[in-house]
Amino acid sequence: MAVQQSAAESAARARPQAASARSAAVLRAVEAFREAIQHPALSRLATDPGACNFLAGNPQELASKEYVELLQRWAVPADKSWFGYKGPDETAMRAAAEGLSAELDMVFDPADIVLTRGASGALAASLAAVVDVGDEVIFVSPPWFFYEADILGAGAVPVRVRMDEQSFDLDLGAIEAAIGARTRAIIVNTPHNPTGRIYPEATLRGLAATLTAASQRNARPIYVISDEAYSRILFRGARFDTPGRYYPRTFLIHTYSKTALAPGQRIGFLAMPPSMPDREELRAAFMGTGFTLGGLPDAIMQYALPELEQLSIDLDDLEAKRDRMVGELGGMGYQLHVPEATFYLLPRCPVADDLGFSLELAERGVAVLPGRALEMPGFFRISLTATHDMIDRALPAFAQAIEAGR
Repeated sequence: MAVQQSAAESAARARPQAASARSAAVLRAVEAFREAIQHPALSRLATDPGACNFLAGNPQELASKEYVELLQRWAVPADKSWFGYKGPDETAMRAAAEGLSAELDMVFDPADIVLTRGASGALAASLAAVVDVGDEVIFVSPPWFFYEADILGAGAVPVRVRMDEQSFDLDLGAIEAAIGARTRAIIVNTPHNPTGRIYPEATLRGLAATLTAASQRNARPIYVISDEAYSRILFRGARFDTPGRYYPRTFLIHTYSKTALAPGQRIGFLAMPPSMPDREELRAAFMGTGFTLGGLPDAIMQYALPELEQLSIDLDDLEAKRDRMVGELGGMGYQLHVPEATFYLLPRCPVADDLGFSLELAERGVAVLPGRALEMPGFFRISLTATHDMIDRALPAFAQAIEAGR
């Protein structure tokens, strides 16, 4: 029997894989996220209308009438080609360039706008345009869930660098130490999910100096891929700045899913600053990635983009929820900081086991994201896209959970 079992195992190992090794590596990279988000106790609450759902940056109320009506308006065909094969819509590119120029007080050329299926499409396009198989791409931890997976999907080697855990700022010394001869890009996320940190000018200038020196040393440019998805989700007094102001070889990634709070409707863009070297070559490279990645947004979303530029969720209301939650949780004894931007709070768990603590909250009808899904063990993330009613009902559960953990 032992011999037969060994033979069967050998046969199984010899069987050709149905899926690629790269796809298996991608799945391993998102394993912690999948385990958390698909945990039966948490996934059940995510679809329970009576639960207090702080799990993700999803809408917990119906979309605004304004948002629905603008999509309905652009869904009515104006001619026979309305839903035909499309290239990038020039009106949309111009609106995106004008909006970004006004936001950052920089001048962007519509020809340097690459329309994509949300920020994730822009990230994939950036990697595909400049990264070769075997190149190294640095990313900052805690990261957005899929940075490592996207790097692996591009055939590159992910290099993880931890942020400064005291200030939540970039650790420039660690970034410099991580740069090698094959480093081709670094992904930074500002405003940062999940900490809400906006990287200041001094940090961005320091990053630019580090990368300029390393590019010269390597005789090959290193690019910044700047994920700026939350650049317009700012709280009072906060000011956003982009690495692209200080480092010419920066791709700026933007999306409309945050300001509209509609992450299921995918439209965003990538922008190159006017100082970007080799712009013509890169424009052609992004045309090529469009052919292979299928990255263009749907026609309706392109038509709607100029109006999406003017649309925003109620930031005053979001800030009121932030202030209430920070005050109430702090009063209960939770350790947390006040974020400058984004949808999220990041309290420290009163116990070491963040998944166990999240499941304790789940038993009380409250869904939060365990920190291990974000490479922040011992913390948990709260999304402020929850309703005021959810906050009202959840606060007693937070108080009971911290008492039970003491």
